[in-house]
Amino acid sequence: MASVVAGAVASVSGFGIGSLLTPVLMLRMPAADAVAVLSIPHALATGIRWLRLRPDVDRPTFRQFGVASAAGGLAGAALQSQLASTILTVVLGTLLVLAGTTELLRRRVPLPRTPFWRLAGGVLSGLFGGLVGNQGGIRAAALLGFDLPPRQLVATATASALLVDAARVPIYLLSRGEAIAATVPLWLIACAGVVIGTFIGVPVLGRIPTSAYRPLVGALLLVLGISMFAAAAL
Repeated sequence: MASVVAGAVASVSGFGIGSLLTPVLMLRMPAADAVAVLSIPHALATGIRWLRLRPDVDRPTFRQFGVASAAGGLAGAALQSQLASTILTVVLGTLLVLAGTTELLRRRVPLPRTPFWRLAGGVLSGLFGGLVGNQGGIRAAALLGFDLPPRQLVATATASALLVDAARVPIYLLSRGEAIAATVPLWLIACAGVVIGTFIGVPVLGRIPTSAYRPLVGALLLVLGISMFAAAAL
């Protein structure tokens, strides 16, 4: 049930599989194993979502923001063990709460759609997300600043996430292969759930009016930010 909900939420917002399922898997395994195991259903759902939304990818934004975000995310993930800290988690949680609140209050400041802002936003959001292990939320928050329509936002975020998944899944298979092999039934169930959720969520995305979409994503970002405060306090 959690994976179905996660797949549906990610199809509507561009993030949510890692945010929702990692805590569930951590009830049964260490955090590092949970992230590695979850990378397989995450990659599967991201690939299916990309296939369904591929025509809606905003190509200039993807070429600049998306590629920079993926590169920054991989760099942040590589540095995570050296630089990750509770302070970083709190700072990211604060940024997500601010992003969510400004969307709910309709007080956001749109970013210029120029190469500089796309590259800067991509690198910073990817690096920060990689450092704290939550790239999807901060990527979606940054893309909201470029005022993309709902389907373009989710499609562009999905294309960016697919680059990260393509790079990290082979690494996890090599570094955490034993944990992945020992939990095959678990991640197969998660794969089935996120696929079902994706096929539920993508049609729903097309029915959400733009005026309602941004507050909805803002609310999800607000909840994610608050959950990061809770995680930092534990």
